[in-house]
Amino acid sequence: MALPVAEWRGRAARLWAALDPALRERLAAASLHDAVRLGCDLLRTEEEAALAQLCHRAATDKKPEAASWYREQGNREFKRGRYQAALRLYSKVCLEDIARAESHGYPDRLLPKVLLRKAECLLCLGRLQDAQDILRVLESKIALDGVMTTHLTRLKKLSQLKVKLGEKERCPEPAQEACGGIQGKPEIWEENSRISGASSSLGLGFDAERGRHLVASQDIVPGQSLVKEEAFVSVLCPGESLPLQDGDTAWDTGATNADLYCHRCLRQLLASVPCQGCSYAKYCSQDCADMAWQQYHRTECSLGALLLTLGVFCHVALRTVLLAGFAEVSRLVAWSHCGDKSLQNPEASCKPLSEAADAGAGSRGVPGCDSNGRYQSSYQALFHLLPHAEQHSPEHKFLCTLTVVAICKQLQAAGLEAAVLSQESPQQQPKPKTCENTSDGLSPELKTVAEAMLRHVLQLQCNAQAITVMQELGPGDGAVVDKKPVRLATAFFPVLSLLNHSCCPNTSVSFSGIAATVRASQPISSGQEVFHCYGPHWCRMRVAERQQLLRQYFFECRCPACLEELESGVKSVVSIRNSFCCPKCQAQMQGEEDILCCSNEACATSTSRDHLSGRLQDLQHQIKKALGLLRVGKADQAIKMLLKCQMDAGTFLSPEHLLMGEMEDHLAQVYATLGKWQEAARHLKKSIEIVEMHHGPLSVETGHELFKLAQILFNGFAVSEALSTIQRAEGILSVHFGPQNAQIQELQEMKACLSELPRNILQRT
Repeated sequence: MALPVAEWRGRAARLWAALDPALRERLAAASLHDAVRLGCDLLRTEEEAALAQLCHRAATDKKPEAASWYREQGNREFKRGRYQAALRLYSKVCLEDIARAESHGYPDRLLPKVLLRKAECLLCLGRLQDAQDILRVLESKIALDGVMTTHLTRLKKLSQLKVKLGEKERCPEPAQEACGGIQGKPEIWEENSRISGASSSLGLGFDAERGRHLVASQDIVPGQSLVKEEAFVSVLCPGESLPLQDGDTAWDTGATNADLYCHRCLRQLLASVPCQGCSYAKYCSQDCADMAWQQYHRTECSLGALLLTLGVFCHVALRTVLLAGFAEVSRLVAWSHCGDKSLQNPEASCKPLSEAADAGAGSRGVPGCDSNGRYQSSYQALFHLLPHAEQHSPEHKFLCTLTVVAICKQLQAAGLEAAVLSQESPQQQPKPKTCENTSDGLSPELKTVAEAMLRHVLQLQCNAQAITVMQELGPGDGAVVDKKPVRLATAFFPVLSLLNHSCCPNTSVSFSGIAATVRASQPISSGQEVFHCYGPHWCRMRVAERQQLLRQYFFECRCPACLEELESGVKSVVSIRNSFCCPKCQAQMQGEEDILCCSNEACATSTSRDHLSGRLQDLQHQIKKALGLLRVGKADQAIKMLLKCQMDAGTFLSPEHLLMGEMEDHLAQVYATLGKWQEAARHLKKSIEIVEMHHGPLSVETGHELFKLAQILFNGFAVSEALSTIQRAEGILSVHFGPQNAQIQELQEMKACLSELPRNILQRT
């Protein structure tokens, strides 16, 4: 949830509507500085009280008795054989939480049992390395008694045995010679002297039309790394709850991203280390917990419910200020008052913030660069990202203003102002400041903080970068694992923000924790601009849909894909392939109005668009029910329902419709669950044909489908076809994700295993 909860947005909207028209005009035209001062006057006591009530729904205080309950629920799921569900429940039981719960009837001595059971879940799911990591955590942190030591020894022997068996079944790490191609070669990386984290093959440009942007200074090949940057700031998105069991319970049995990933480095949690003061923040290690506390969490800890209520954007804005340090924040805010025009106007020739009188040549005049003309992943570069204050709607700007003022007032009320003002960056450590309270409730220092936060909240609409992770769909217990990318965190990447948008980009972005890597997805010639896709891709959406979504960025896309569709008037490939077909003759239905007509003149069938859209919604609902049957182990019933859905879809959907491909994919998944590998492969190949039509043969979507096909062929012992599929999947995925990607590592393991089979077996297959 990027924005505040709906109730707070509603209160802000009603307050805005009740304002005097003259005051609304004044607010609409106000600078960020003036908006904060007006917001301090307009945030009434009744709004603050209403906000406090809303925060009760997102309580983050400690509940020691919860640990015992989650352990019991985890045990129940474990006994049912639902290891993924059990693992998520055990993940909600933190090390220190259990010790703290001792007074509520949960003795510390039971901790090893919980973590050992968690290790067993990991073993059953085939996550052998993670299981071993859990055992190491136990050895290092817990002094076990004799009985538990015996239990641990027994499980360690079981783990070692399963690791050995797994190595024989899945094969050892491939030898260097077996890797071949791009995966076997170390990547050559030379950092740019002018842009931190960027390749030397890039240059920094700046003009009135494109703003700051990156250009290839030499020819670039597909798969070449162009940017490697850690987020300046990131905040974990709570995410949707992953349901673990049916029925209402006293405690939430769902697991969200907040339970599964470290709140600082975004690594997946095994035995989490919780915050000492709240139940929300969890970390992968004590080092991460200590660093987060020192950098920002000592301020955020008591505000957890407030920050969850007011949304991720406000949380990112606050954390940005805390990481930058008040000295740097106040310096830049003060400077912006003198140079507002140059900061707001992209056509102005912006000079870097420095004492130098002469901006100099090259990148010295590019906003965000330091006095030496170097663009760094720094707060100064982040501060210079445009907030587009004049282009946001007055209502949205008012909502953001009220929200940041509410946070700063809570900081002051909670006695955290001194902590905020002393939260300096390592480079800036001035003397402690004396806080001066004023009649409108906020000290001048906190007004400066609020102004910086307002700037960052507005910047995030155009510059927020989603950090994504591949997350398993379904129970994750099968031989074939289906994954999809999900938003894990929202972040500021100052260097990555230099990339402009194109609906047909020439790069791919991947993430490892808080680190982003940008790679060329196609050849880029010297002098050509380097583009990133902000979301709307020409393969997935019609031009009208893309242009609508891109309005939030305050520009009109003029990329080749958009220009071709807009100027030629020809229907997009997406429109043609995802079209309805005639229920009688299966020819394409056409028409822009409510009534669609068959394109076959000899047929002349017509029907309403609403009728066909209703059939499509019903079909999607039936597919969802079929997948529900698969989740509860009713694979045969799921197959019957999916085949019926296929027959129904064939009467009104184009054969190339993406949903037709998705049904083939689902059928492949069900047959793989039953161990019917040939049937699974047959359906998945049909799915791949449709995916290639929509996204292209070298797309990341095709790469993911080929990875699944490789798993199926490997398990079905189709050796030669598996090897060729592995090679193709490896080639595509390495371009988009690099050689260290987990899927590529698994492909290499499969290839090495198959390559070591006896020659007579290879000849038969």
